[in-house]
Parts: sequence; structure tokens; C-alpha cells
Amino acid sequence: MFKIRIGFIIFIICFILGAMPSNGQGSRVRFVSTQFNTAEESVKFREILATYGDVEFIGQEETPLLNMMDAEASMGEGTIDVIGALHGTFPTLAEKEYLTNLSGLLRDIDAENDVIDDFEAFGRLGTANNQYYIPWMLATFIMAANVKALPYLPEEADLNALTWEQLAQWSQNIYDATGQNKLGFPVDGLMHRLIQGYLYPSFTGSMVTGFRSPEAAAMFEFVRDDLWPYVNSDSLTYSFMQEPLLAGDVWIAFDHVARLVDAFKQRPDEFVAFPAPAGPAGRAYMGVIVGLAIPKNAPNPDGAEDLIRYLLSPEVQGQILTELGFFPVINNLNFTSLPEGIVKEATAVSAMSSAPDTIAGLSPVGLGDRANDVNQVYRDTFLRIVLDSEDIQTVLTEEATELQAILNDTKAPCWLPDLPSIGACQIE
Repeated sequence: MFKIRIGFIIFIICFILGAMPSNGQGSRVRFVSTQFNTAEESVKFREILATYGDVEFIGQEETPLLNMMDAEASMGEGTIDVIGALHGTFPTLAEKEYLTNLSGLLRDIDAENDVIDDFEAFGRLGTANNQYYIPWMLATFIMAANVKALPYLPEEADLNALTWEQLAQWSQNIYDATGQNKLGFPVDGLMHRLIQGYLYPSFTGSMVTGFRSPEAAAMFEFVRDDLWPYVNSDSLTYSFMQEPLLAGDVWIAFDHVARLVDAFKQRPDEFVAFPAPAGPAGRAYMGVIVGLAIPKNAPNPDGAEDLIRYLLSPEVQGQILTELGFFPVINNLNFTSLPEGIVKEATAVSAMSSAPDTIAGLSPVGLGDRANDVNQVYRDTFLRIVLDSEDIQTVLTEEATELQAILNDTKAPCWLPDLPSIGACQIE
């Protein structure tokens, strides 16, 4: 819950954003986004924005953004024109009635660039007519491997239909031949997405309701005993897997498409992309939907609409894909001139999303400023079981209690791949 004094938050906002403008001040658009908030990504994105005009781009984590919105609503005057955030951030903002209905703007954009219908529906957040956000871009997670690893694939293994057991055997084969652990995961990065969106669904068919199930216990036993012995120990320090791939420290890796893109761009002939492995329940696929919204108290709403039109144009959607690895949400983008490495990533995403055993899921939804707390539960569960060798069922029971308390506090209903719930999602 929001407990920090409003006056202190206002001071922080002023310190970060500078003096607050009055409505209609100039043509500058202030854009606060939970995406592209790392140093490397923000530099690339600011270069894209530079061709638009006067945009102040501020990368921000989700909880500080939500606190800003609360503080500005309390003040009655806003400083943010455009919000960029994950789908799961917007239900909290919509519930508090902070967001402008963008139905008219979406109709205008649709007439020119044909936004994909399914993604438009996500932005309505279950309502009939309120377009709380306009879809901006898409992402997911895939596997990547150096071609040096391919000779060690298990017999009869299909790279595009790999299982977790085959991944473990593949990694063991490399170790047996080279004496080196060449499998890598971003433990210091988005490791919680691997656990939430890939391991849990592929072994249990669930992200939340099966958290402490026997299937979850079997999953962690497999990861600890069969997979982790072949993981490079430096994984504890990895944030972006493109770097250890390019350095040759790992030959096989899992990560967000945007955090693998440089490896495929710089040396496309050396790397292959392929779907995440399947488990007993199927092949998990987490769709990461990013949207754009305009606060009701935006000081420059006209400039905000113009910026959103720009970001949904085919040229910019193509730039974001090529430079940052996030996929477009419009239908009329020409893919024929894409670099080879980007095509490899796109092909892997397509294979994963269309696989007959796919289990589609979303990143956590409706948790407000407790989203990071939920992510930490999954990280802590993994660390306690896999790295610290604590008793599996004891850890699952204790962490399930913590997770349920957060779900009850936020009243967040279940999200994909779990079935919808009435009221807070419940762990079975």
C-alpha cells in the first residue's frame, strides 16, 4: 500500500522531473516508461525518439511510477503525458480512474496502421468501450545457442521441440566433452520470468494455483538435481545473456528477446534461436504486452496523442524491433528487409507461439505496487531450493503463504495460464 507521505513524494517527483509545468506549457512531451529503463536500452530508445521532436524520456520502475501517479492525483496536477508499461500495470491505474479513454485515438491509428485486434482487446481491460491503453509492442522469452553446441544435441532431439529433460542431457553432453558448464540463465536479471512463465506452466500447467503442488515439487527437484549441475556458476551475475553468449562463456541461454538481440545482430551466423523447452504439461509461452496510456491530468494531451501515433507508425515499429528486439503490434509492417538475426528471433517466437503443445501465459496482472513482491517470492523459492538446497516442500509451503497474502492484499484475480477467478487468485 502507498504509505509514504505525499509531500515527500512530491519532492522526489520535482527532483527527478524538474519544475512542474502548467497545462499547455510548450510542446514538450514527458514520457515515463517501465520499459527501456536500463542504460543501454534507454540510449537506443532516445535515439529513436530524437527523430520525433521534444520528448523527455524517463525510464522508471513500476512501483515508483505508481507512486508518482498517486501523488499527482492527490495534487490535482500532473507532470506525465504518456505512460509506457506492461499490461499488468494498467488494471491498478484504471481502477483508480487515472487514465484517459483512448478509443478515438485508436480508431485513428487503426485506419492507417491496422493494430492487431487481439492486442487491442487487452487494452480494454475487460470493458466494452474504454480503451485504457493502446498496445505498443510485444516481447517474450526464447532460447539461444552457439552453433558450437549443436553437435552435442541428444539423438533424435528436435531443436524446435526440445524438452527440459533433453536440455539437461544436452548440457551434460557438452560438459562430458569439454569439462565446462555452458548453460546459462539470467539469475541477476529476469530469472523470475523463467520460473513464473516457463518452468511452472510447463510442469504444472499453472503459474499461481499450482504453486505448491506435487508437480511443482517434482519440477524443482529436476532443476536442482538434473539441470543446475551443468549451469555456468557465473549465471549468478548475468543480467543480459547476450553478453556471455558473445564472450563464449555460455553456449546455451534463456532470456528476453530484447536481451539476446545484440548477439543475433552482431554475429547472426554464430547463433541459433529456438523455443523454450516443454515439460509434462506442455510448452510454456509468456506473452509480454506493453501499452501506452495518457493520464487524465496530462499537461500536454495533444502532444501525447501525437507521440503515440509516431510510436505506432511502421517506421518506428520497425526501428524498435531492429534496435531493441521488441515485436510490432501492427499488421502492415514489411519484414522483408529485417536483419538476419532479427528474423531468427522472430522465427523462434512464431514456432513457440504456434506449437501444438503451447501453454500461453501473461506476466503477473493487477498487483499494483506489490508486483515486485510477487516476483521476489518466485526468486526466493528458486534460490532457497536450487542454490541453498532447502527442503522442497517446506519452502513451497512457506513461500505459498507469502504469495497468497500478497494476492489477498491486492485482490488480484488469476491470470493466464491460470483460469479466471472471482476475487483474489487462490493457491490450491
